[in-house]
Amino acid sequence: MATEPGAEPGPESGAEPGPASEAVSAAGLGEVAVPGIVAGVAPGLASGLASGEPPGAGVGDGKAAPYVPGRSALVIEVSDHHPERVVRDDSAGRQYDAVEYGRGLRLVSALSDAWGITYRTGTKTVWARLPADTVPTAEAAETYEGEHALRRGRRAAEILAPAPRRTVQDQDWLNRGALSFLAEASDLLGGQLDEDLVAALTGQLVVPRLADWCAVWLEDEAPGRSDGGLVGGPRLARVWHGSENRMEELRRLLEKDPPELPESARSGPVPMRWPAEALGAKAENGSALAFRLIAGGRPLGALVIGRAGQDPFPDEITGLVEDLGRRVALAIGAARQYARQATISRVLQRGLLPGAVAEIPGVRSALVYEPCDKGGPSGDFYDLFPAGDGRWCFALGDVQGKGPEAAVVIGLARPWLRLLAREGYAVPDVLDRLNQLLLDDATETADAAARALVAAGGQGLADEGPQNRFLSLLYGELVPVEGGVRCTVASAGHPLPLLLEPSGEVREVARPQTLLGVFEDASYRCETFELCPGDSILCVTDGVTERRNGHRQFDDEEGLAAALNGCAGLNADLIAERIRRLVHEFGGKPPEDDLALLVLQAE
Repeated sequence: MATEPGAEPGPESGAEPGPASEAVSAAGLGEVAVPGIVAGVAPGLASGLASGEPPGAGVGDGKAAPYVPGRSALVIEVSDHHPERVVRDDSAGRQYDAVEYGRGLRLVSALSDAWGITYRTGTKTVWARLPADTVPTAEAAETYEGEHALRRGRRAAEILAPAPRRTVQDQDWLNRGALSFLAEASDLLGGQLDEDLVAALTGQLVVPRLADWCAVWLEDEAPGRSDGGLVGGPRLARVWHGSENRMEELRRLLEKDPPELPESARSGPVPMRWPAEALGAKAENGSALAFRLIAGGRPLGALVIGRAGQDPFPDEITGLVEDLGRRVALAIGAARQYARQATISRVLQRGLLPGAVAEIPGVRSALVYEPCDKGGPSGDFYDLFPAGDGRWCFALGDVQGKGPEAAVVIGLARPWLRLLAREGYAVPDVLDRLNQLLLDDATETADAAARALVAAGGQGLADEGPQNRFLSLLYGELVPVEGGVRCTVASAGHPLPLLLEPSGEVREVARPQTLLGVFEDASYRCETFELCPGDSILCVTDGVTERRNGHRQFDDEEGLAAALNGCAGLNADLIAERIRRLVHEFGGKPPEDDLALLVLQAE
């Protein structure tokens, strides 16, 4: 940490390091000279901060502020450059063999007069201020603040430092950094898809540069309502204070008194009651303002800020917070829109896939299904179901495209597969009828689009014509028989299934045929064979065979067959997991296509 410019080091800062300084250095804080009472507990405090950090804090660093006589306090920071977990300080019990982390914050809270957690670009920092016994807290705060954040050359988005506000520099800072701050805040908030995370970031942006504390209230939306209707009233999504010690008490008090802002307020500031009970004797008086969060003409919540002291917020600060509030409201509105779309997609995806996979007597099955787009319907689908009369059917398909168009085709194909199979149609007949069904549906869709185009006078619908609904499908039937399982399978433009024998021999068990939904006169054929005990069938989508690593694909030079050959002797679950792992390890980046594979093994 840096001291104030021009501050002259005292006698102790130039003295030879003694045992106390050596103890501080041993704690990883560097060679700094501090008063004995401070240095005596500094190693324990730094250790507490480090143990309070989640795993990964070891790659960070610890720093201590130099001691300056007459105005000093020791400030310790432990920075984690790869933060992964939330710092905790709970008293819940744990199992004897569980990893322990975050317990050291009790020592930090007991010894320091203030501590907190701050976030800068790529770094999380836990800090604590330990005042000397002869130094007033206000002077210690001045020491910790040091040079203003912007004068230290930080970007505007890095104003999340724990330094207290300096009133005399407010105007200077606003004149130089307000526009950059708003631009950086827009970038930071605009990329978030969770409204609670937006609220958390807002608190960190506001405190401590614009206010001593901040609270974000959000209006809850009714689940499933598309009109944005509100139910349940406001909820306190986030409270942030310059000192962690005050946050929980402030939250409890604010939850009892949610802001009620008039419609006429729009997004301007509205005075609120000062929560003196939660802020201690040194903050009995202060100013609190609430700003409505409005996006698209709909109220989304309120942003409340407060600062201790007799002076009210200057107009420059309120104007800046009002501008920030507009950006927060837009980010919350976007996050809610994304959440609604994600909910619709999840419900739609659940409806397109079977709730459970059937268990087949004498056959063990294993499934891997990993859609590439977690927020929308996948283009891959699967099914394994009883068809009656001692028959079980399985299907693995891949629709051209993703999203709503893919959902339409899957929603059409999977129910018809089950219906045709249960009506007793043979494997080739099922594919013939499904092919005709897709072609008929495409024709009807084209006619409907043409009528809509005529009704609109040929305007505005030119880009909304139907796409060809192609479908690749691997479909088969299993019948348990004495000594094994009889399997009948057909592939319509799909990667061919592979049969793995216990000896390690691998061979294809179907012939390539054309896609469904392309040619009206297509006729499909099937292959029938017996699965002996220990035989396994591997069915995959092109997300497996076409997994890329540069110009190479996973199935080049029969790569999939070679991978399956190495699975000899494994059960169905281990085969599926091994193939999945090999596919992921093949490329340096995560898969860019949906991945589905099905293993069927005769017991």
